[in-house]
Amino acid sequence: MFQGYTWCNRGVATYREKLSPSAWLMVAIGLVIPATALIFLPVNLLLGIIVGVGLWAGSVGLLWWAAPALRVENGLFRAGRAGIELSFVGEASAFTGEEARAQRGVELDARAWLALRPWVDAVVRVELTDPSDPTPYWLVSSKKPDALVAALEAAQRSSANTPGKQSPI
Repeated sequence: MFQGYTWCNRGVATYREKLSPSAWLMVAIGLVIPATALIFLPVNLLLGIIVGVGLWAGSVGLLWWAAPALRVENGLFRAGRAGIELSFVGEASAFTGEEARAQRGVELDARAWLALRPWVDAVVRVELTDPSDPTPYWLVSSKKPDALVAALEAAQRSSANTPGKQSPI
């Protein structure tokens, strides 16, 4: 009946990744249980275990809730609460291992915008082309850096050829 019509006004994300905490981090936070039990030992061991499990669940829940999401949608690249139009995004590069460590350390520009999580090894460096922005690039953690780079490149190509936008040709 209404061909090409959609009732939903939400954009479709071409890429979405949540930087949720890894399993080893949840296990490491689990050390709060015996520590709390030890503190509560003079009062009541069972109470200490219950409080420890509650602290562990609260800590893991807070990390999960506060984990930023990387999204490429509606002509924007979003990393957590920050977003930038794809027209201002330049080249994106993925780094893993020692290269990622160097990007987070000795090669890091102090003006760069960072969305890093210590439990994610790989990073993606997204160059910015906005001449009025003093930030040279964004450096974001990513569990799937190659997929993020591919999504950014595909979204840039498709947004450059949409009606109302200037085509480079």
